[in-house]
Parts: sequence; structure tokens; C-alpha cells
Amino acid sequence: RNVLDRAVQLLPRVDFLWYKYVYMEEMVGDVPKCRAVFDRWMDWMPDDNAWMSYARFEGRCGHWDQAKDIMKRYANAYPSSKSFMRFAKWAEYEAKDVDLARTVYESALVELEPEESRQARVFGRFAAFEERQGEYERARVIYKHATKLLHLGQEGTQPPGEEEVSKWEQEKRNELYKAYISFEKKRGDKAGIEDIVITSQRAEYEKRVNADPQDYDAWFEYAKMEEENEIEGVDNTSKVREVYERAIANVPPSMEEKQLWKRYIYLWIYYALYEELQQHDLDRASKIYDACIDLIPHSKFSFSKIWINAAKLHIRRKDLVSARKLLGKAIGLCGKERIFTEYIALELALGEVDRCRALYTNYLKQMPHNCRAWSKYADLEKSVGETERCRAIFELAVSQSALDMPEMLWKNYIDFEIEEGEGDNVRALFERLLEKTGHVKVWISFAQFEGTEVGKGVATARDTFQRAHDQMKEAGLKEERVL
Repeated sequence: RNVLDRAVQLLPRVDFLWYKYVYMEEMVGDVPKCRAVFDRWMDWMPDDNAWMSYARFEGRCGHWDQAKDIMKRYANAYPSSKSFMRFAKWAEYEAKDVDLARTVYESALVELEPEESRQARVFGRFAAFEERQGEYERARVIYKHATKLLHLGQEGTQPPGEEEVSKWEQEKRNELYKAYISFEKKRGDKAGIEDIVITSQRAEYEKRVNADPQDYDAWFEYAKMEEENEIEGVDNTSKVREVYERAIANVPPSMEEKQLWKRYIYLWIYYALYEELQQHDLDRASKIYDACIDLIPHSKFSFSKIWINAAKLHIRRKDLVSARKLLGKAIGLCGKERIFTEYIALELALGEVDRCRALYTNYLKQMPHNCRAWSKYADLEKSVGETERCRAIFELAVSQSALDMPEMLWKNYIDFEIEEGEGDNVRALFERLLEKTGHVKVWISFAQFEGTEVGKGVATARDTFQRAHDQMKEAGLKEERVL
């Protein structure tokens, strides 16, 4: 004893001497002196094994409370994941104190510094401990917390506020994620397994959108995946909205090229449709459309689809005044044909004929060459019994210097007069049309008309065919004469 006491005084950092000293005291059965030697040794802050030897000595003596105090002193002296894990393992296997082991694991997550507590092995051992105790829900919570905190299954994605992860730590995280998958396969239900799959998919989409924020196809797929997850029974509204908000924040860099905006604009449309159809929040959907309309550089280009969808939403909200104001604004800023046609269809459905006339007037002022618009306007007047107005519109239309489809317009005008039984008017129209074009089909239609009840009869039809034949013969049109 004297020799060993002298040795540890001269060489207190040589653990071999302390081990010999406490072994000798324990062998002779002098527990108080052995404890005193251990206490002197602990004052020198030896390594982990020395503290474990002290705790095991107290355990062999049956003094478990003192052994636990020693381990607590050890954890306080070396506040690291290693010391807490050894403490928890000792409490579970040697002290047989499950509650203490659980407390140690929880303390490791709460009390240690982030660089120590955010290690994959801490979560892995804690989850494995709970699984051994049959606490599967606790283990699942730990795995989910680790997945969210450490971005498990998202290799290459750095958690915010964390330094670059070492290769060894990344391997441990991958092993922890595999353990989570294995756990859910053994202990989980369908929802748990699907949650793992969705987490993995979410990681892939995050990688894609982080690499290229203007990859709108990736944003579409990401949002769709989150929506489908919600439909299957999970309240995922906040996550879906977060994805859409992040997506629409990536405005195309150029305000000059419309092509870049064509895909981007559908993010707003899908976002609004999600709010309306899935969440039944029409007010929020309307605000989304308004924000989109404010964002589009209408002086450069515009999108009729946005205006029309927003107006139809106002109608579904039973706000007709706002819908009309929006469509009127759309005519001023966008002025596309589809805006006019949708606005006119709305007013026609409401029976507002005078409003339809005003819209057609503005429509034709902007697009006087549009034969379809002229024909629709004439059909409107015809449907309300305004024959003279219909005829006047057709007259105004055929007098235009430039038309995109004049043959359609003339045909509609002639068909209208035939329906009205005005044979002289039809005949006059054919004569005027033949002055503009001597096309063989016009001659055939003219002759066929003369052969109907409205025409003058078969003889006149035969004379018309003869006129056509003589003119084409003079012009040398052999194939047309065959027709």
C-alpha cells in the first residue's frame, strides 16, 4: 500500500498504477479505502475507462445509488455523446434501470451542444433502446425527429445552420435511415411506410429544385406529390402551400420573353385550383389570381387564360360585378379574342343582349378582319329576331377591305337570306360575289340555289350553269369546266 501510494503521488497520470492500487484494496476487502483511492484518482480527471471501473466497483459492492452518482459525475465531467452513450448503456445493461437509461438519452438530445447531439449514432442508439423495450411509438417519434432534423434520405442536402457533414457522419446517417426503413417494415403500418417513401421523394424534388429553381416541371411534380399525400388522409395543407409559394417566387428572369413565362404561369393556376377545389377557399384562390395578374408585365405580353379563370372564379363566388370589372380590365390590357368570346358568352347566358352588342362593337373595332366575330354578331341579332340589324351587320362585314375568311362570311350571309326566303337578295349577293371571284364553287352554289324553291326554277339554274361554262371556256379553265 505504501509503495503504491507513493507511486500514484509521483506518477498520477499513469493509470496502470491506479488500477493496481484499487485492485489491491478491493482484494483485501477494504471498501472504504478502495473508494477513497478511486476518489483521489477521479480528481485527476482520468479517461472514460477509469470512471467505468469506479462505477462497476460500486455495483459489485451493491451500492447502485453511489454508482449512478459516479456515472452522473462522469457525464458532467465529459459532456459528449460518447460519455452519455456509455452512461445509458451502463444503466440499461448493468444497473438494469430502464428509466435512468431513457433519461440519459433524452438529456443527450437536450443538454449537449448541437455538434454532439445531432449525431446519427445518438438517435440510432436511442431508437434501438426504445425498440428493445417494446416502446415502438417512442422509437418511431425518435426516427421521425431524426429524419426531419438531419434530413435523412437527402444526401447532399445540408441542414440549415450546420457545418459540412463529414463522410463518416454521412455514412452513419445513411445507416440510420436504413434502420428507420427496416423498423417501419417490421413494426409500422401502411401509412408509416408511405411516409418514408414520400420523404425520399421529397428529398429528390428538393435536390432538383435547389439545383435549378426555374425547373418548373420539378415544381409541378413536387406540388402534385404533396397534394396526393394530402388526399390519402394526411393533413398536408401547409406543406402544399409552402411548395407552391416557393415555386411562384421563382419569377422568370426575363420580362421580355413570353416563352419563359408560359410554364411559370401554370404554377399560379394550379395553386389557385388547389385552393378552390381541395381547400374550398375561394377567397384565397381569388387573391392568388389577383397577385398573378399584378405580376404579369401586360405592357409586353399577357395571358388570356389567367384573366378568364379569375373572372369565372368571381362568378362562382357570385360576384358578378367583380367579374365584369375584371373582364373589362382584361379587354384593355390584354385584348385577345378569347377574352371577348368568353365575356360575350357570359353576358349572353345572363340574357344581357345590349351588353353583348357593346362588346361585339369593341371586339370588331379591334379586329375588323375577324369573320368569325362578324358571323357571331349577326347570329346574335338573328337569334333575337332583329333581321334588319343582322342584314346590316353582314353588309358592313362584307364591305371590309381585309378579311381573314371572306368565303365563310359570304356563305353565312347567303344562307341567312335563303332562310329568310329573300331570293332576290340571294341572287344579288351571288352576283356581287361573282364580281369579286369567279370561282367554280360559287357558280355551282348559285346554280343549285336557282334550282330550289326560293330560286326561279330549273331553267334559270340551267342558264346559270351555261353562263359559268361560257366564262370558264373564255378563261381557258378546263378542269373547272369539268366540275
